[in-house]
Amino acid sequence: MSMSTAERRGAPEDGGAARVTARSVPEAPEREMPAAVAGRPARERSARPVERETREGPSGYRPLWREEPARRRRLPDPVRTAAVRAVIVVAVTLILAMVAFLCAMAESWLAFPMVIASVAGTVVATWGVLDVWVTRQVWNQRHGVVSMPSSTARAMRRERRRARRQARSAERGQGRIARRGGGAGRLSHS
Repeated sequence: MSMSTAERRGAPEDGGAARVTARSVPEAPEREMPAAVAGRPARERSARPVERETREGPSGYRPLWREEPARRRRLPDPVRTAAVRAVIVVAVTLILAMVAFLCAMAESWLAFPMVIASVAGTVVATWGVLDVWVTRQVWNQRHGVVSMPSSTARAMRRERRRARRQARSAERGQGRIARRGGGAGRLSHS
C-alpha cells in the first residue's frame, strides 16, 4: 500500500519545482487520528484522493515526528547529575586554561593567577570525572542487576519481596477476621 513518487509529489506547473504534497504515514496508529477518520474502515481511508487533501489541507492529524526507541537507556538521576556537574567543571577549566595561555602570550600580570586557577580547576575537573565513575559504580551495585553473588542489589530485592509478602499475608489475615466476625454485635455463633 505504498504510494509512488508521482502520487507523493505534484507535477510541476509552468516549469516550477515540484511541491511535496501530503504523505500517508502507514505506521501511525489509529489513536493518533481524529474520531471522524479513525471510525472509517482502512479501505476508505487509503482510497481518499491525494489531490483533494492537498487543496483542502490535511484532513487528519499527523504528528510532526515519530518517536523511536532510544538506543541506550537513560542514565540514572544521580549519575546524570554528576555527569552534568563534571561537564560544567571541565568546560570552566578549559576556559581558565585558555585565558591563562592568552594572558601569558600578552605578558599580562593576570597570567600567573590564571595559571594557578587553571591548575586548581584541573584538580577539581579530575575529581568531577572520578565522581561520575564512582557514582555509576555505586548505583549499579545498589540498584543494578549485577550477576555477582556479592551484589547488594540481590539482598535488597530479596528484602523487598519478603516485606511485600508479609504485607499481603497481613492483609489477607485482616480480611479473614473481618469476614469471620460478620454479625456485628453478636458474641457467639449459636
